Amino acid sequence: MITRIREVRKAKKLTLDDVAARCVPPTTPQTIGRLETGTRTVSVGWLNRIADALGVDASELVATARSTDLAVAAVLGASGQAVAPRRAQLLVPPKPAAGMMALSVAASIGDYRAGDEIWLEPLDPAHYGRALNRDVLVPRPAGRFLFGRMIDRDGGKALILPFGAGARQQVVTDPAWLAVAVRLVRAL
Repeated sequence: MITRIREVRKAKKLTLDDVAARCVPPTTPQTIGRLETGTRTVSVGWLNRIADALGVDASELVATARSTDLAVAAVLGASGQAVAPRRAQLLVPPKPAAGMMALSVAASIGDYRAGDEIWLEPLDPAHYGRALNRDVLVPRPAGRFLFGRMIDRDGGKALILPFGAGARQQVVTDPAWLAVAVRLVRAL
């Protein structure tokens, strides 16, 4: 079986050490390197462990004729100059994780433009602290939602600053869930 472990790992900008430490249970960077190069046979168990460590489906680590990777033609530097990559690079298109949701932007507001898609990761109440100073979607009564920056958390209250000029802080008491923005998809 031909794998794409190295390509996916490099596309995610992770080292062998990073992947080895993220495996459950952790393994050595040498083992990951051997699995990448084919020196060691990749079993289904290893494929699943590495896929979990990389945050992708195991199917994305197997080379097929239908792979949808994008070859990197150039790298844009801080100077504004685009240069050819030193080595061949691939980008793995994003794939939503299980349970993610999206917000479609119909009109430009704040940093968002009409046509943007915002991918959101739902959080349970125990992890609301991870959403501080991040953009969140919070459910409101009667099928409404509040989208804005979570500026504070006070007990069971989430303090949200909606986007827009002159917007005032909103307080949502004991939201059943909230979802934090994790990816912006924008057509140019």
